[in-house]
Amino acid sequence: MKVLVSDNLSEMGVKMFQDAEGIEVDVKTGLPPEELKKIIGEYDALAIRSATKVTEDLLMDAERLKVIGRAGIGLDNVDIPAATKQGVVVMNTPTGNVVTTAEHAISMLMALSRNIPQGTASLKAGRWEKKKLQGREVLNKVLGVIGFGKIGSIVADRAKGLKMKVIVHDEFVMDEQIAKAGFESVSLDELYSRADYITVHVPKLKDTMGMLNKHAFEKMKPGVMVINCARGGIVEESDLLEALKSGKVAGAALDVFAVEPPGENPLFELDNVICTPHLGASTREAQENVSTAVAQQIIDYLQTGTIVNAVNVPSVTGEVLENLGPFIALGDRMGCLQAQLSKAPIKEVAIEYKGDFHGYDLSPVTTAVLKGLLTPMIKDAVNSVNAPAKAKERGIKVLETTSSEAEDYINLITVRTIEGDHENTVSGTIFGKNELRVVQVNHFRLEMEPSGHAAIIQNHDKPGAIGSIGMTLGKHNINISRMQVGQEEEGNNNIIFLRVDTPIPKDVVEELRALPLVNIVTTLEL
Repeated sequence: MKVLVSDNLSEMGVKMFQDAEGIEVDVKTGLPPEELKKIIGEYDALAIRSATKVTEDLLMDAERLKVIGRAGIGLDNVDIPAATKQGVVVMNTPTGNVVTTAEHAISMLMALSRNIPQGTASLKAGRWEKKKLQGREVLNKVLGVIGFGKIGSIVADRAKGLKMKVIVHDEFVMDEQIAKAGFESVSLDELYSRADYITVHVPKLKDTMGMLNKHAFEKMKPGVMVINCARGGIVEESDLLEALKSGKVAGAALDVFAVEPPGENPLFELDNVICTPHLGASTREAQENVSTAVAQQIIDYLQTGTIVNAVNVPSVTGEVLENLGPFIALGDRMGCLQAQLSKAPIKEVAIEYKGDFHGYDLSPVTTAVLKGLLTPMIKDAVNSVNAPAKAKERGIKVLETTSSEAEDYINLITVRTIEGDHENTVSGTIFGKNELRVVQVNHFRLEMEPSGHAAIIQNHDKPGAIGSIGMTLGKHNINISRMQVGQEEEGNNNIIFLRVDTPIPKDVVEELRALPLVNIVTTLEL
């Protein structure tokens, strides 16, 4: 079997491939896309970092490819749905560089506070600008941490060691969990108004893109300093530029950019902006860790079929995967749906299995539900290995029940989530051999294929409701590719499931919500 290493991997990682029995390795870094496309068909495995773009077009020529291993966390450069469709396992190494990235954020905070890059450049240019480059202490300053995952929690801990006052916002982590860690949980608006420094540690998602924008900067206290070592695009760069020029933001430290490499960027012209070329994970220790981890994962998969840290399949043996595959896929999509229906941190997940599951151990399905539930919240950091632990970290109680009694279906999976005083229920089953269907959402029965860009709309069961929704979407050139209507078991409302060709923009969602017969509109990415 042949492995292609297309990005820089440590010597130790490459040597592990060279020493592995039955495996050949080629190291060909920096290949143009057309050259990579020509040779990809020769390989069973591909080891990458962030430079190689694994597109659907590339995968079409990857006839032998079985596994893609990313030395690092982020998988923005891999078309995961296309890989899944081609039957290619996609793995990452989610824990190898979390400390390194957190340390870089703290380093950027300190360098920004004490004008270290500016002082270095000034002194090397022959100037002595001691008064001009006066800094500020971080002692007793308020640090606002947005996102309390692995990296954000380490940043908070390190800042506490600097005697900073740390406040945290994470809508997917319960206040009790943040308090247990020794920090104060606050709303986003309160964080903006109180923080002297703001550091971002959220994944790059539809809801986090442009999160720190003009409106956010307006809510911040004058003289705030902003650090982004998470993902480019989370901070709206043009709005940050204006906030820096106006003085509302006193300084910014950026390790990531909307376009990388960023080329010419007006932010670079400002003296109060310091920046690094995406160095958050770039330490010798972290590179060694992720390189050896991804090499071992790929070797284990090729030699024994063992799956570790996969983001598109569970960590199970091949035989179990073949038998439970459709149920695992269904559980993942039901969890993802529940995450997007929820409006507050989830406290409890109850999974009920009813009917004939042929005596299989259903724990991989439960894991898939948790992975699907957590992925929209923390994205790259969750996989089929760590999903149960991630749920426990967030204080989510997980319950399972099984019953051989079948009702309307041969087998039925029901997932209930509790958030505060509110509960959401989603039920699903398999039609035929592998057709996934959600058959109930709360009190509404329907038949829904959980995939693609979608929306769930609750409306009054009156003439004209569906027509007004269709006209609104049509007016904005949004095509409906599938529609199902479910009726409330007892009541006068409907639920409409729409699958559309393109995501529904926020302004169109608001227009739908304003329709007289519409109650609730929830957009989904499935």
